[in-house]
This record gives sequence, C-alpha cells and structure tokens, in this order.
Amino acid sequence: MQKRRVVVAMSGGVDSSVAAALLNDRGYEVIGITMCFNISEYKRKKPGCCSVASIDDARRVAYKLGIRHYVLNMQKLLEKLVIKDFCSQYLLGRTPNPCIICNQYLKFGELLRKTDVLGAKFLATGHYARISKSKSVFWLYKAKDFRKDQSYFLYRLSQKQLSRVFFPLGQYSKDEVRKLARNFSLPVAQKAASQEICFLPQDNYREFLRKRLKQNIIPGEILDQGGNPVGRHKGIAYYTIGQREGIGIAKGYPVYITKINHKKNTITIGRREDVFFGEFMVKDPYFTYKPVKNKIVLKVKIRYNHKESEARLIPSGNKIRVEFKKPQFAVTPGQAAVFYDKDKIIGGGTIDKVLG
Repeated sequence: MQKRRVVVAMSGGVDSSVAAALLNDRGYEVIGITMCFNISEYKRKKPGCCSVASIDDARRVAYKLGIRHYVLNMQKLLEKLVIKDFCSQYLLGRTPNPCIICNQYLKFGELLRKTDVLGAKFLATGHYARISKSKSVFWLYKAKDFRKDQSYFLYRLSQKQLSRVFFPLGQYSKDEVRKLARNFSLPVAQKAASQEICFLPQDNYREFLRKRLKQNIIPGEILDQGGNPVGRHKGIAYYTIGQREGIGIAKGYPVYITKINHKKNTITIGRREDVFFGEFMVKDPYFTYKPVKNKIVLKVKIRYNHKESEARLIPSGNKIRVEFKKPQFAVTPGQAAVFYDKDKIIGGGTIDKVLG
C-alpha cells in the first residue's frame, strides 16, 4: 500500500522538526518545505526563524529523517501580503499581528498550493493547537499545553484549510516535545525557541519601520487626558496602546499611552487605570463555522499573551460589538480579538475602535 504523503512546513526549529519526525515515524511519506525570505535587511546577527542558519538546520533534520526537503522563496508574497500591511497599519496608529496574516495567506494558503503540486493531501506544521471533526465540521481547539497554545494565531483558517491540516504537537507539552527531539536524535534538539517576528532583524520593529517609512513618520504632540499638550512624540508608528516605556514624559507617576489619533497625529497619555476599556468594535469578523447572528456570551482574547475574559458579542452590520464583563487592559486597534467557547475557537476579527 502506498504511503499517505504529507508536506511539513519546517522552520529549522525544534517544534516543526519534531512534527516531521512524528509523522515520519507514523508511516507517512513526509516532504519538508522551508520558507525562505532572502531580503538583505532580514539577515540577523543571531539565528532565527527563516534565517540561513535555520534553513541549514531544517536540511540537517530532513537528512536525519531520510525525507525530501525543498526551500521555497516567499520573498515577494511576504512583501505583498504581510509586510505592506504591517507598515501601513502602524502608520494608522494601529498595532498589527503579522503572524495571523502570514498563517492565513502564506503558511496555509501558498503552502497548501505547493502541497497540491507535490501530490500530497495534507500539510502539517509545528503549531501548538488541535483540530477535531464533529459530524461534517472541523473545529480548532487550544493545545494541551495552554502555556504554548497558538490557536489565537490560527483563528482565520477556513473549513477547507482545517480539513487538510495536521498539528502533530497539539497533544504534547513543550517539555514532551523536547524529549521527543532527543529520542529522535534530531540535530536541533537543544536549539533555543524563537519568539521573534520572522522578518524583523533582532525583533526591532521600530528600526524596521524607520528604514521603511522614515519620510512618512512625523513627530507630533503628546496630550494629557484633558487634551492639553504636554510633550512631543517621535511619530505614532513607534507607539502602541498601553505602552509605558520610551514616552519621555515625567509626571511624578507612571504614564501610559491611552489613545493614538492618526488623523491629528497625536498620542494621549494617562494613568494605568485610564488604559482599561470595556467595549470595542471588531471589523472583518470571521467564524470557523456559522456566523454569530444574535447576542452571545463567549470568552474573548485580545492579544496572544492576554488571558481571555468573558464578554457579550453583539452583531452590528458587518462588525461585532464586544462588551467585556470586566474592563481589560490595553484593548489595541489592529490586534485580533478571538472568540472562545471553553477551549474551542468560534471565530474572531480585528479590533477596530475602542468605545469605552
């Protein structure tokens, strides 16, 4: 009987390498693909996701496992679909999440098309998440290891994508994955995890924006809660809601950014209690199965490292109004708001406007 063929997105890290090893061990015909972003400004002083060193690591793992391995140049698509949006959002005073866009269009868009070209039905990655089928519907769930769970970044995967994706690490903890890497004798077993955005050298987004958008980033006024000027900022692209460091204003107490107005090119500061918000609007809502048409109470997560909190969702045209039971810190336009029913993702969208 011919082995089922699966393509594995291999970044050269421990997680994707173990994903490939697990599927290979389970009898699949595994083909590894590594995405390459070879623009000169992405080169790093230290190894990271998609660096030349990481591509070499992926190759070494593929050799160890005895599987085919290809490197795919994704430079143009990264520029068009991810980086362009990343830069434009910061100019609008928003804080984007490029990993969500990359997952939707590159990892589970373009790589699925390459999966077809290679004659494989399935694509696997090293994400910590789970997929389960109930009747004819595929649902995305949190990983077993809630500390490593990455379902937040995957909420926009469609039914078609979910039906063709494997997350082999969803049932494992990070410690268990490290142990598996050692058991498989993978050459990356001791490699440190990478938490950075792949196209940011040294994870410095401000330096990246400065090089890309220097002429479009204009200094402006810093306002207090009463709308009075209290200082100058270096350009709204360098700031985000809830930021405390780098503001340069001495008030005798810690100050935080509470609002960014790109039309007036101003940022507003206040005390920590001024950064808690209870209501906001979500645009471009996406639902794993059926859209929410009536009021519903779910848990909502407003950024990756935020603990989801109970909220009421109220459909309003092509947007969703979210009302938290308890105000949350730094609700930030541009970030994703993801809706959970216990550990199952119902949907999500982009935070558009804070209401109060």
